[in-house]
Amino acid sequence: MADAVFLALTVITIGSAIAALELRSLIYGSIALMGTLGGVAGFFFLLDAPFVALFQLAVYVGSIAVLILFTVMLVKRELIFKKIEDKRRKFAGIGLMLVIMVALGAVFLDSGIKTMTTDEPATNFRDIGTDFVMYYWPALILMGLILAGSVTGALVLAKREDVENDQRAN
Repeated sequence: MADAVFLALTVITIGSAIAALELRSLIYGSIALMGTLGGVAGFFFLLDAPFVALFQLAVYVGSIAVLILFTVMLVKRELIFKKIEDKRRKFAGIGLMLVIMVALGAVFLDSGIKTMTTDEPATNFRDIGTDFVMYYWPALILMGLILAGSVTGALVLAKREDVENDQRAN
């Protein structure tokens, strides 16, 4: 059962990541980015790390992706640049991605990570989560206020003003 869920999350995460990169509409690309980040949160649930998964959902999907979505939706159309299609750039990007992935894979396989041993005891991640919420709650609240302020700032900056006879049009 866990393998089927893992495969489904993998397809959703990778598919929405590709969609976020390839969709022409910035709105749909932002929504696909939310799907990617939600899929990553699903991986954390599978790893039995619900605190990290919920933090991922709250911060990335709930705040940053929504902020990107609101900013994209509220920015005036003339400020959004036009995409120039060039097939050579697309193939160059795919080639560069493959080269980087092969290089990172070679470094990882050559690192000897499978033969590493340690004398340290296993870490209890639940204690880390408890300490994080207990001691760093002011930082979490401050981060929430900063994100709320940035959304408000984006709304103010993107506010559309139609002026007719020195009065705002409805």
